Amino acid sequence: MAERPDFGGGAGDKGGAPIIIKRIKKAGHGHHGGAWKVAYADFVTAMMAFFLLLWLLNAVTEQQLNGVADYFTPIAASTRESGAGGMLGGQTIGEGASQSQTGSTAAVVLPPPSIGSGGSDLTDPAEDARVDEEAIKAAQEAKEQKEFEQVQAQLKQTISGVPDLAPLAASLLVDNTPEGVRIQIMDQDKIDMFRPGSAEMFPRSKELLVQVAQVIKKMPNKVSITGHTDPSTAVDPSGYTNWELSSDRALATRRVLLEGGLDDRQLGKVVGVADREPIDRGQIRSPRNRRVSIVLLRADDVKGDTFDRLPNFLEKTSAPPPLDASTGETLAPAAPAAPP
Repeated sequence: MAERPDFGGGAGDKGGAPIIIKRIKKAGHGHHGGAWKVAYADFVTAMMAFFLLLWLLNAVTEQQLNGVADYFTPIAASTRESGAGGMLGGQTIGEGASQSQTGSTAAVVLPPPSIGSGGSDLTDPAEDARVDEEAIKAAQEAKEQKEFEQVQAQLKQTISGVPDLAPLAASLLVDNTPEGVRIQIMDQDKIDMFRPGSAEMFPRSKELLVQVAQVIKKMPNKVSITGHTDPSTAVDPSGYTNWELSSDRALATRRVLLEGGLDDRQLGKVVGVADREPIDRGQIRSPRNRRVSIVLLRADDVKGDTFDRLPNFLEKTSAPPPLDASTGETLAPAAPAAPP
């Protein structure tokens, strides 16, 4: 009978080598590597690009954004009803697509870009606002200069057409001031506009003012009238001074301008300044200091719908009745005589 081989370590064999059994316990999840770092870096990059886009949108103007949009807009659009409209036009090579390009294209007219290629012309919105403001100011100044030259040319042409006004041509001075276009009618040596010490106007001076009214009534500006005198030393016992005299001459000028066709609603102010604003400061008694100034005020456009809707008070008032020379202006009616 064959013997069973002895592998050792039997229960009855106490001197054999021990049998060691290793049991591997499965722990938690193992290490996955650094893939999350790549995803996080992509997320941070996307956020940075997003905030950079927000900053760019806030830093440029609407015109510049339109220029960027125009830069990426296609310059042609397909008008085919169907098909790709591309290289093969929606057909295969076997169908003769190379000879059947029937789809037409229509050019799209685009406005000129407001910035250069690559955005090299991006500017600060505040700087654009300053440029626009300067352009508006320059256009306004050019318009005012054109109006000044127009008024000057029309006055010269009007006066030259009236032979009786030739002696008063040197009395008329037109200049451009910060307040507006100023027309001054000054006295000359032995050629006065008013009677001395009075607001009564000479006939030739009245005719000159009528011609001035024909010109300025066409302008849209309001009108300012100022009366000036020289520093006369005459004293009126009634207290009538150069202040009253200059104001009365300005009012007399207003009445003549209205007779010449100027609308009363176009008048801005009528004042008298006595001798406080001489034009010839070196010779305060120069006849040139006795004058009337008519100014077309800047930025006071009164013509238009609003002007036409304003009431004209001259049409609703009538001239006062003439005074009775026998009683005078300030005399009261005579009281009845008392009984004896």
